Amino acid sequence: MGRNKTVYVCSECGASFPTWSGRCSSCGSWNTLIEESVSRKKIQKSDRKALTHRPKPIKQAREEVHYRRISTGIKTLDEALGGGIVTGQVILVSGEPGIGKSTLLLQISSNISKERKVLYITGEESAHQVYLRAERIGALSDNLLVLAETDLELIIDAINQEKPDFIVLDSVQTVYSSQLESAAGSVSQVREVSGRITEIAKSFNISTIIVGQVTKEGSIAGPKVLEHIVDTVAQFEGERGHAYRVLKIIKNRFGAAGEMAVFSMGDRGLQEVMNPSSLFLSERPVGESGSVIFPYTEGSKPVLIEIQALVSKTVYAVPQRKAQGIDINRLSIITAILEKEANIFLKDRDIFVNVVGGMYIKEPALDLPLALAVVSSYRDIPVFEKLAAFGEVGLTGEIRSVHYTEHRIKEAKRFGFERILVPASSDIDEEGVIKVRNIKEAIKMIE
Repeated sequence: MGRNKTVYVCSECGASFPTWSGRCSSCGSWNTLIEESVSRKKIQKSDRKALTHRPKPIKQAREEVHYRRISTGIKTLDEALGGGIVTGQVILVSGEPGIGKSTLLLQISSNISKERKVLYITGEESAHQVYLRAERIGALSDNLLVLAETDLELIIDAINQEKPDFIVLDSVQTVYSSQLESAAGSVSQVREVSGRITEIAKSFNISTIIVGQVTKEGSIAGPKVLEHIVDTVAQFEGERGHAYRVLKIIKNRFGAAGEMAVFSMGDRGLQEVMNPSSLFLSERPVGESGSVIFPYTEGSKPVLIEIQALVSKTVYAVPQRKAQGIDINRLSIITAILEKEANIFLKDRDIFVNVVGGMYIKEPALDLPLALAVVSSYRDIPVFEKLAAFGEVGLTGEIRSVHYTEHRIKEAKRFGFERILVPASSDIDEEGVIKVRNIKEAIKMIE
């Protein structure tokens, strides 16, 4: 008979320990060990499974199952996923509360239910609440089934009974298994729920989307094994006060990672944006300093985004450095480079930076337009309206090459940009392409 024992599980990485400590020795996180009671089952020899699949040459390892792709009804999302959702694919969608995850998934469910049976499982809302939202966005369908349940065993019974072609589980942190004593949302529960749902999806070839909550740092709540279990990890980003949302594909076993789809929030739900560049540039001020266009690339699709900077004389003993949409540490580095390599003294200036549209950018190609925006605002000199820039700035002020140079230039020229500042190492020689070796040369181009 199974015996229960107490273990301490890290809520960040899922590692377990026999005793509590303030710091997880596996991932280094502090105060993340949670007490859980687990059942110990003694494995008998008869419980061991026989080897049914033997090793074979890799050339013979062709998948016997024929995968088909299901359209989400949203063209840009299908493209980001590699052509649609594969049958049996398990997708993890994460994002902050209230950003629009449930609305988007309800729209996808409605589109798919036109041809297939869909089961929408909610652990956060009642069935009536889901109905009200579906009515508001026009997502009512006879083939769309709603189940408000948090018991995993009852959910599995419903799946076996209804045999849907597509499942949405919103969210994995609200569902619990009665076979475990820990509370819903704990590391062991999240691991158990996601594992069993994935097993069912693979066994019956059911395409599945699982919603995952995020921590205050923006990472997916629960053990890292959750991201390894699923086939695709998608992150839904955007500021609540902005109308734009971006779905980024972080991992994809059935397509290219790094792709994205842009949406705008309206009264009828989320609407796909077919041309994000024109949307982000539509309200750009003309003749104002501190504004530079950056050809941003997420995956294979470039998007033109406006980078804004405001530099003003400080009234504080320590000048302020505020950034929205970029890492504040990156701003500090660029500021130090400008002071050392370009003789632009900012020690008595407040600097505020914003990425228009509520997007968050991590790629190093942002360095050059960020530096130019700061210089433009500092000197109060507007940058030429038809100028775009991209490139990584090294600590000695050199401009380093970045990926997808040709894609970025092509997108900028498509919108009529006449001057494009690129790293000198680029092998593209076209009209309007200006190569710069260091930050000093780049600054001269905007003077």
